[in-house]
Order: sequence, then C-alpha cells, then structure tokens
Amino acid sequence: MQAASTAAGFLARYDGLTRRLPGDAKPRQEAADILRSFGLPTRREEAWKYTSLAALGEESFHEPLTEASGFGAEILPDLSAFDGVPRLVFVQGRLNAAQSLLPEKAVVRGFAETADFGALARPHRERLVALNTMLAEDGAIIDVPEGVDAGTLLIVSIGRDIHGTPMAFHPRHAIRLLPGAKLSVIEIFDGHGKYLHNPVTEIVAGAGARLTHVRLQNESAAAFHLATIYADIAADAAYEAFTLSIGGHVVRTEIHAHLHGAAGHVALNAAQVLRGAQHSDFTTVVSHDAPNCTSRQTVKHVLSGKSRGVFQGKIEVARGAQKTDGYQMNQALLLSPDAEIDCKPQLEIYADDVKCSHGATVGELDQEQLFYMVSRGIPAAEARAMLVRAFLAEALDVVQDEAARAMLDGVIDRWWQSAA
Repeated sequence: MQAASTAAGFLARYDGLTRRLPGDAKPRQEAADILRSFGLPTRREEAWKYTSLAALGEESFHEPLTEASGFGAEILPDLSAFDGVPRLVFVQGRLNAAQSLLPEKAVVRGFAETADFGALARPHRERLVALNTMLAEDGAIIDVPEGVDAGTLLIVSIGRDIHGTPMAFHPRHAIRLLPGAKLSVIEIFDGHGKYLHNPVTEIVAGAGARLTHVRLQNESAAAFHLATIYADIAADAAYEAFTLSIGGHVVRTEIHAHLHGAAGHVALNAAQVLRGAQHSDFTTVVSHDAPNCTSRQTVKHVLSGKSRGVFQGKIEVARGAQKTDGYQMNQALLLSPDAEIDCKPQLEIYADDVKCSHGATVGELDQEQLFYMVSRGIPAAEARAMLVRAFLAEALDVVQDEAARAMLDGVIDRWWQSAA
C-alpha cells in the first residue's frame, strides 16, 4: 500500500492548491479521483513490473515556493554551443522569462495562461499523467504554422531542492506542427539535489510535418524523473526522437506514438548510460493504425556498478495497417557483474501483410578486441571508452544536429572519465 500513501501526500497538496491552479477544475478533479481510487503504479501491474516507485514514499515532496524569476543564469548548464538559438528555460517547472529567448517562427504560449491539457493524454490509464493533470501549473504550448520551418528550439528544464527540502513539479508541454511544418527540439534536463520531475508532453505532427526531438536526461543523481510523451503522427509525417538517459536516481521515460495516417514514420531511439544504483526504464508503445507506415527503435544500455536498465517496447499493428514495417532492437553492455538489464519486447499484429521484427542482446566488452587495441599501444581505459562509443553509435545516428550530437558525445565522455 506504499503507492496509496504516496498518492495521499500529493492529493493533500492538490486540496491545498485547488484555488490557485489554472484552468478548468474538472479534469483536475477527475485525475484526483483516479489517484484516490488507485494510487500510484506498483510492481504488481504488468507495465510497472520492473520499476518500483516505492522510493517516492520515503520522501516528503513540497511545492516550489521560489519564483522561477528568482534564479539567474548561474543555474543553467553550459549552453555555449547553442548561442543565439531560441530557448525556453523552466526552473522547478515554471517558465523563467529572463533566461528564455522566444522563437520567431513558432508561437509559444504558457500553460499557465491557457491551461490547455490537450486531447491525447490518458490520465485514466497512465496514473503519472493523472498526477501531472492534477498538479500542473506551467509548461510550454508551442505551435508551428502550416508549411513553416521553425528551425531549432531548446527547452531547458532545471530542477532543484530548496535548502535540502525535496521539491516536486509537473510541467505540461505541447508541441503541435500544422501540415508541412518542421521543427527540431533539443530538450535538456538538469538539476541539483533531490526532487521529483514529472513532465507530460503532447506532440502532434500534421500531414507531411517533420519533428526531430533530442532529449538529454541529465538530472541530479538524487532526482526522480518520470516523463510521459504522447505523439500523434498524421499521413506522411515523421517524428524522430532520441533520448540519452544518464542522470537521475529513479527514471522512467514512457512514449506512446500513434501512426494514424498512411506513410507516417516514427523513430524512438535511446541510450541509457548508468552507474552506481541508478535505475532507468525506457518504455514505448507504437500503434500502427494506417497502411505503409514505418517505425524504428534502437535502444542501447551501458550499465556499470549495481545499476539497472529496463526496456519495454510494444508494436501494435491494427487490422487495416497493411504494409507496416516495424523494427525494434534492444542491446545491453554490462560493465559490472552486479548490473542488471530487463527487456520485454512485444508484437501485437492483426494485419497479415506486415514486416515486423524485434531482437535483444546482452553481453560484456569483447575481451579480444580490447586485448588487440591494448597490444597496439592504446591505453586500456581509452580502449574501453572507444568500444563503448562504438556500441552506442547506432542509437545516436538519428541525431543529425551537429551541436546536439557534440553535446551528447561530451556528456558520455565525461561520464566515462568520471567512471574510469
């Protein structure tokens, strides 16, 4: 009953905040009713069998009291590679206007102004979404007009405790591309101390639209990062995403992608690079509901110490989704005998003219390759780093933006140097 007691703490905060939360109270009350009835997810539920939220019950999270405008640029990660790139900066889930630079070709509004919960989220099925719906105060609503290439946009989210007191925040974002529009989003999560970050993002790609989404999850080592993304892909549209999960204590990234127009495409690549007692769960559901659509998922794990990686990937093919082409691969590299990987690929196919496949491998560094490199004069630590980078390369291939790729490579290099 640990989850129920954890939900009770959030419900008490909701009861105290009801009058100041923006927007229609009805969806918030419905979400609160869901949490009162069912609590937060537990490992008894199939979708959560590998990830426990019991640790949330060990903390008493509080609502941030310091306004986002009270923080300066000193709390930001190094963004020098993105000078001049439009950016939205959120601190404790709230927009920091002073550190943000609005884009010229996209329309940006704050969730606090619109309280637009969108139409894709399913709080009755995903209870972390119910938690977000109940307590969301701010976020970014981003609209790209028809046929417009809006370039690149940074979304930087900073989490912090306050004088050692754990905080919780639940931003609500939406990215909507009208037909033929293009946008590249680079999302960076960073922070300090112990906190809960529970973002929900709704993505809509209209007919022929193209959205690239690069996510760097580099939260504080003590943080809980529980993100849910819904992506709705129309005919001939594409959503290509890559997530690097390298920070956080307990992490889950859950993506629900729905291909509902012919010739749509989705790529959900990820790399989880973990050490110590970190736990990171990457869970995806790709629903093919239209013909001639493609989906690609390549997920890699590099696990050291007593870390635990999880991949759950499901491809659903509806009866009318003929000519579906779906591919899913999960590979884990264990750098320690105490590291653990859990993998659950799933195919649910009702059409008869499809090409769907999945695979999984688990192994260690190739000792013969390592010996060969060392025998040629390469230091052992550098040789191991080169093999790890080569292992991750396929998952990173979806990242075409040079600055974003350099950022990811740099983060991985620093992780390896500190772990060596």
